[in-house]
Amino acid sequence: MHTGTESASSQLRVQEFLDAVSNQKECKEHLQWYNVDVAAMLEGCSIKGHSINPENGSAVIFLKESVVVCDAKKGRLQHYPRGMVHCFVDDNRLKVSEAADALFSVELFSISPREEELCHLLSCQHEHEIPAAQQEVSRWLGWLNG
Repeated sequence: MHTGTESASSQLRVQEFLDAVSNQKECKEHLQWYNVDVAAMLEGCSIKGHSINPENGSAVIFLKESVVVCDAKKGRLQHYPRGMVHCFVDDNRLKVSEAADALFSVELFSISPREEELCHLLSCQHEHEIPAAQQEVSRWLGWLNG
């Protein structure tokens, strides 16, 4: 049961997440889904953090012992226990390879049944984007190791 302070803090984190979603260009057409359906699901949850993929508008919400993945385009919410979640970082800055998809990429993923796997990917095509991605992976690893 949440105390009054925990409940207020929880509501603040939900609102921070919804505000962040509303600022993303890719999320504009799905704002109602986030503000109604996802917000209802988050009622009473204690959010530890969130990450939004600006390329496709998907989001990952970090809870105490699990993550929730929001895919507005598919209308899908998926829940994964922390023990099933992994993080890979691919830094291709030192490689002289034309085959690399991105200069730097970070993937939060799970090994799950087909059509149920977690795959939240942030990629950088330019050097100036990398510090923000590194900061994001730092938050992800903090949660994974917390």
